[in-house]
Amino acid sequence: MNAPAVTIPPMTAARARQIADDFDLRALPPDFYADPYPVYDLLRSTQPVRPMPDGSWFLTRYEDLVAVYRDARTFSSDKKVEFAPKYLHAPWQTAAALPATSPLFDHHTTSLVFNDPPLHTRVRKLIMVALTRRAIREMETGLMALVDRLLDAIAANGCGDLIEDFASAIPVEVIGNLLGVPHADRPPLRGWSLAILGALEPALTAEQEALGNRSVAEFLDYLKLLVADRRRHPGDPEHDVLTRLIQGETGAAEEADGGRLSEAELMHNCIFILNAGHETTTNLISNALVCLQQWPDAKNGLLAHMRRYRSDIPALEQYLDSAVEEFLRFESSNQLGNRRATAACQVGGVALPAGALVTLCIGAANRDPAQFDHADQLDLTRRDNRHLAFGFGIHQCAGLSLARLEGRIAIGRFLQRFPDYRLTQLPQRGARARFRGFMKAPFTVG
Repeated sequence: MNAPAVTIPPMTAARARQIADDFDLRALPPDFYADPYPVYDLLRSTQPVRPMPDGSWFLTRYEDLVAVYRDARTFSSDKKVEFAPKYLHAPWQTAAALPATSPLFDHHTTSLVFNDPPLHTRVRKLIMVALTRRAIREMETGLMALVDRLLDAIAANGCGDLIEDFASAIPVEVIGNLLGVPHADRPPLRGWSLAILGALEPALTAEQEALGNRSVAEFLDYLKLLVADRRRHPGDPEHDVLTRLIQGETGAAEEADGGRLSEAELMHNCIFILNAGHETTTNLISNALVCLQQWPDAKNGLLAHMRRYRSDIPALEQYLDSAVEEFLRFESSNQLGNRRATAACQVGGVALPAGALVTLCIGAANRDPAQFDHADQLDLTRRDNRHLAFGFGIHQCAGLSLARLEGRIAIGRFLQRFPDYRLTQLPQRGARARFRGFMKAPFTVG
């Protein structure tokens, strides 16, 4: 096969050292986003528990992240303390008096991922009812049909964009189906999601913050109508997450388990489900397809295995599943997590005070050579791949099985259809440290 048409240049050692020496999550240079891993390597080898200029701590070692994930009692996921100065410093609507709250603050302190038990436990249980193995298996046929329709459209044009025409369209449809969002109402969902998740970045412009607040408000306005309709016309709670959340809000069984969801909890966790299922899966698919352009030997090996197992569907699925795990490790969709120490403690031999804010660098941990052999190589045959792309412990991603299925089907069927696809322009990264993905990646089918 020919060499890839477009390659992303790696960061030089000298430049990585320069960024690492002055590393500050709130002031990252533009070239960091293209290839942060040399910087992470330096931080992990020299100062794996690094103090940040704002008083927080930045963790890059695999074993330290696992230790924090395991100790959910000491390391809280509740973000009210951390997000208050981030989102309540000024009114999002005007430049008047200090607000009591803001849409972004309300959302990001109410959703599943940024809370501790019991709210986390209640919401996670409700969601998981609709994400059982059986329920996910039942989605497979529809998912394949969706992917094939997208591929048909690309084939008709002979080219497309990996994100706009393929990767982003898949989770929007899947999560839209889970929540029962009518197809005609789905176009704004991606824009809302990007703006709300973008507001989680360590540093925000006034414009980004205003857009995030406006997106939460608009999403809530829409959900009020959707929830009201679903209360009048409930769906099957075994498959319809929104109906399940509504029933859990008032159901006797959930009452016995420790309370019910308030209206605000219901609404904000609907937003969370869409956002969490959309952004990470979009990034998984597009990151994988761009990676294969950067690693032609890995791509050729994957295509050879796909040809070899063409008539052995279980073996093919098993191989693709392994490849998806490596894509998740190598280019983790979610690069950063956050915790707050509820008491004085130690991480990696470093003493942290009570109240310390800790950033978990998943992208660095998943390239830790102490955990992964040849950590900076894309190895689609890697075994015992215990990456942290979905987190770890009680907050491990509730939708991980669905994300894996979407990744396997999307990547596998794309390669079967377009084995000779080539990037035609340098893909455009989103200038974000937390969520690693692309905004645009034009390609031709070959």
